[in-house]
Amino acid sequence: MFSYIARQAIFDKQLHVFAYELLFRDGEDNAIPDIESNEKTAKIIANSHFSLGIEEITDGKGAFINFQTDTLLYRFPTMLEPHTVIVELASNTEVSKTLIEACRHIKGLGYRFAISEYDFDAKWDPLLAIINFIKIDVTNTDLTLVENNKSRFDQGKIKLVATEVESQTLFTRCSELGFDFYQGYFFAKPETHRQKNIPSAKLNLLDLMRESANQEFDFDKIRQIVEKDVALSFMLLRFINNPIMNKRNKINSLSHALNYMGEVEIKKFIALVAIANLSDEKPTELIRLSLARAKLCELISLAKQNADNPPKGYLVGLFSLLDALLDQDMSKLLRKLPLSDDLNDALNGVNGQLRDYLVVARAFEYGDWKGVSHHSTKLELDQDMLHSFYNESIKWASALASSIRQ
Repeated sequence: MFSYIARQAIFDKQLHVFAYELLFRDGEDNAIPDIESNEKTAKIIANSHFSLGIEEITDGKGAFINFQTDTLLYRFPTMLEPHTVIVELASNTEVSKTLIEACRHIKGLGYRFAISEYDFDAKWDPLLAIINFIKIDVTNTDLTLVENNKSRFDQGKIKLVATEVESQTLFTRCSELGFDFYQGYFFAKPETHRQKNIPSAKLNLLDLMRESANQEFDFDKIRQIVEKDVALSFMLLRFINNPIMNKRNKINSLSHALNYMGEVEIKKFIALVAIANLSDEKPTELIRLSLARAKLCELISLAKQNADNPPKGYLVGLFSLLDALLDQDMSKLLRKLPLSDDLNDALNGVNGQLRDYLVVARAFEYGDWKGVSHHSTKLELDQDMLHSFYNESIKWASALASSIRQ
C-alpha cells in the first residue's frame, strides 16, 4: 500500500530545516484519519501510512503530524516514535477534560505538542502548560495579537511557528515579531528587491545549463570543461559513486565516469551541478525542492513515454526554481538561457504538458489532493503511481542534496 503523504518544511531563523509537517491525503484537514478504538487496527494504519518510514520522509528531522480528537483519545501517537513526532492538535479540536488527560499522558511519554492554526481562543488555555509549539497562520491573523501575547508565550517556553509565509516581506515581518520557526514557500520566491547583475562565474554555469538542454551534444567540449575544474571533477565522481545512482561499479576516473553515464545522464549531471553551484547562498531546502521536482517530473514524463533527449521532464522540474536561486525574473533569465520552446513556455507559465508536470509537483508540495487527483485524470496516470513517484522523488532528492552540498 502506498503512503499518501506529502511534506512541508519548517525553518528556523537561519533557514535551516527544523522539521517537516506531514500532510495526509485521506485524513480531514491533512490529518491522520479517524481510527477505531483498537490497538491492532491502529498499528495496521500506522504501518500502512508510514510504509516509507517517517525518518525517510523527513530526512531524520522532526515530524509535525496533525491529529484529530479521536486519534488522540485512542492514544494513536504512542504507536510512533516520541523523539521524531510532534503531536499537532487540529484547529477544530474539542478541548475537554478527557482530551486534556489523554494529552498529558502522551506528553508524559516524551512527545512534544503543537497547536495548529492557533486563534487565541481561551479554549486552548488549559492545554498551554503542555504545549511546545504554537502555529499561527500569519496571513489570516491580526499580528498585534502576537505582539500582545508574546511575553506570555515566552514565559511558558512556547515556540512560535509562523505558517502560510509566502513572501520574503512577510518572513521579515514575522522575524521582527519574534517568531522562532517559519513554514511556507517564501524561500522558493525570488527576492526582487535584491535583483542584481549575475556574476561572470554564474553566467558560466548558465552556459553549462544551456549545454545540457541542447539537442546536439558535444562530448569533447563537456569533457574539457569538466577537466579544467577540479571541484567539478570531484563532484562528478562523488555524484556517480552515490549508491542511489550507481550500486555496482566503482568509478575512479573522469573519462570512465563520462563514458559510464552516457549522453542523457551527463546532461542531467551538468544541469544538477550548475543548479547546486548557483544555490550556494540559498537554503539547502531550495536545492532539495528543485531536485524533488526534477525527479518527479522525469518519472511522470517516462510514464507518459516522453523519454526525449534532452530529458525535458527532468529539466523543467530542476529549472523551475531558477528565479528564486538567482533572485531574477524568470522571463529575463530565460532570455539568457535559450531553451526549446516547450521548456521555455512551461517555465514561463504557459499551459502545456510540461507545465502540467510542474503543477502536479506543486500540488504535492501543498498537500492539494484535489489537484493531484485532477491532474492524474488529465494526464491519464494512476494516482497510486503518482504517489509512488512522489515518494521516490523525496528519497532521491535527499540522497543527492546531501552529497552535492557537503
